[in-house]
Amino acid sequence: MEKIPQQHTGNCIKIVLFGPESTGKTTLSQKLSEHYDGAWVPEFARKYLQQKWDEEQKICEPQDILPIAIGQMKLENEAANSGKKIVFCDTDLLETKVYSESYYEGWCDTQVAKAAKNNTYDLYLLTYIDTPWQADDLRDRPEQRQEMFEYFKQALIKNDRPYILVKGSLEERMQLITNHLNSILI
Repeated sequence: MEKIPQQHTGNCIKIVLFGPESTGKTTLSQKLSEHYDGAWVPEFARKYLQQKWDEEQKICEPQDILPIAIGQMKLENEAANSGKKIVFCDTDLLETKVYSESYYEGWCDTQVAKAAKNNTYDLYLLTYIDTPWQADDLRDRPEQRQEMFEYFKQALIKNDRPYILVKGSLEERMQLITNHLNSILI
């Protein structure tokens, strides 16, 4: 059985966009990586699960959690070794763990849970649910946005992760984040 690659720390600052689906994580992580000339780590699960849907019309199943985590860490490690000073991750394994536990009655693959606990990041950007819901083949809980937001927030608190809450329009979010990052990057 393939194992999750160990996290490469690299010589960079790592920022994670974290929160429920359809809260602007991808847009923000891409814009921030452009703004800071940083590396961008896409969400591996999106491509993996879209392909599964397109080929089999199936959604995520418990046996998909480990391959998703492996793929995510490979992408993150590539970015950490890219030579960029800052890396923006569209997600991380703690987010994978949150989704796994919420969809599968508290269950999460033990490798994923361990890696989620041990991996470290400099800052989490917790995205609030004040963005419009955008339906697609994979998103499925528009009526549970507040519940999922609280689950994500509690995961950060429980795991003692540094975070800031990100709300408002895209421009307001970018201003809040860049003000915060500029103060810690100097």
